[in-house]
Amino acid sequence: MSSPTTATDAQLARWERFRAGRNTALATEHGWLTLTSFQWLEAEPSEVELVPGLWSTDGTTAFLTASAADGLTLVETGQGVDGTISATLQDEESLMWVQFGGKDGKQVVVELAMRADKYAVRTRDNNSPVLTGFKGVPTYEYNPAWVIEGRFESYDEPKDVPIGTANPLVDGVHRSVGEVAFRVPGVPHEIRLHAEEEKLGALNVTFHDETNGETTDEWRKVFIPRPRPDGSVVIDFNRAINYPSAFTPYGTCPMPVRGNSIDVRVEAGEKLPQD
Repeated sequence: MSSPTTATDAQLARWERFRAGRNTALATEHGWLTLTSFQWLEAEPSEVELVPGLWSTDGTTAFLTASAADGLTLVETGQGVDGTISATLQDEESLMWVQFGGKDGKQVVVELAMRADKYAVRTRDNNSPVLTGFKGVPTYEYNPAWVIEGRFESYDEPKDVPIGTANPLVDGVHRSVGEVAFRVPGVPHEIRLHAEEEKLGALNVTFHDETNGETTDEWRKVFIPRPRPDGSVVIDFNRAINYPSAFTPYGTCPMPVRGNSIDVRVEAGEKLPQD
């Protein structure tokens, strides 16, 4: 399936709108392309890289101590930080907590995150060269042959499957609601991939394929519209996209479930950002 087949004008128009929206969404202020650090908090109040103040955690709550001279303000209210403030999160939650820098005092946002039941801070800098140099994600040419019919087989109950993430110190959980089954020309067997549920019944499939590490990142994901009443689905691999960890080393993005692999080159969708 390496040679693109002929696409209709309508297919190409829909594809171009999707790509334009995707690139616009990536290039937002304090978005995924602005990540510049990921740092765990310690028990003792300590400095962290790229951020004023002293940061710490007692395991259940995160604390920040700063003076007015540090120039930190709360993202939500704009109020200056002068003294000690605290915040409490659940695992996998994030909070755009404080900001500083630039002419408006909002160049850098500090995100507080709870990952693997530990607190961390992640800086989002609008002057990050990843954002300022962004010209769109490279992709394969649109190929209608990679729009594949399949079926979704739901489980009676969701299954929590342990997975790794882009950060080796953070374990993850994939809440699998069922499996997507389909066939790819040139592959003799049926392919089955675990799927997570998204809003309005859509599905999200994270997968490996034979292009990983060559022309694409180590894994990608594809969203699948809500299955039809008979369980049939349409999987458009032209819309396979990168996780944030493809653009910066500061993501904690989920890896595919073990076995979520397509043993052929899926030459469709997004490529490595640097290509």
